[in-house]
Amino acid sequence: MPVKILMTWDISQENEQKYFEFVIGEFVPGVQRLGFHPLDAWATLYGDYPQIQVGMMAPDAESAQEALNSTAWIELREKLFEYIDDFSYKIVPARSGFQF
Repeated sequence: MPVKILMTWDISQENEQKYFEFVIGEFVPGVQRLGFHPLDAWATLYGDYPQIQVGMMAPDAESAQEALNSTAWIELREKLFEYIDDFSYKIVPARSGFQF
């Protein structure tokens, strides 16, 4: 059964430009190499919620967890951590439309 990997974080104010360069140049291609299919990215403009939410699709929970345990993901995640705060993620059964 397909799953979505839902990730949230806040961009560190002092790293905004570098963050966007990293996401476009390395993060998106990196998650694609891991077998994830980026679906959507949302930005919170107002309210007390995470600033960014990203949704990615994986074929099933087992392959998603395997990719998230890989050295390639750990390295990509650690680089992402240079630009963000308050990272969290969860794996949920995929359904159409926006998911929290």
